[in-house]
Amino acid sequence: MLWPRLARSLLRRPLTDAPVPPLPETVAGLTERLQASARARLGRSLAIRAIDAGSCNGCELELAGLQGVVYDLERFGLRFVESPRHADVLLATGPAVRNMGEALLRAHACMPEPGWVVAVGDCALDGGLFRDSYAVAGGIGAVLPVDLVIPGCPPSPSLILEGLLALVEAES
Repeated sequence: MLWPRLARSLLRRPLTDAPVPPLPETVAGLTERLQASARARLGRSLAIRAIDAGSCNGCELELAGLQGVVYDLERFGLRFVESPRHADVLLATGPAVRNMGEALLRAHACMPEPGWVVAVGDCALDGGLFRDSYAVAGGIGAVLPVDLVIPGCPPSPSLILEGLLALVEAES
């Protein structure tokens, strides 16, 4: 019967490894640097609009990890917003597929100043694995002026936080 075999498989431990928690002193240092820089530059928290420009969703999983209990993006003064009209940063993942070119341009046009563009992941840098596809225009830089590239396939949440911090500190 299927039921006993299913019940036994549910009682086994998961096959994945536990995530490595970030070091508390690293998190505290990031928090202090980011809050000081964002407040000095913007006078408030940093609003981020994430756009999937045609990725495999690896980078989106890491962005979701930023919002979880381990990294808790809100404590750094960063938050994701649903409209580019409310965003300081346009965070684009994946290669710039031809169908998303106009959507990326419109989102960028709606953003208020400073209107930074961050390309997250190797695909956003140069098209990555998908670069030779007929449907891909290239990296995000082929469509928008990119202010910061965060490399990796996919980059870790801590690397994304470091990149956003570097962007805010460089522009202040």
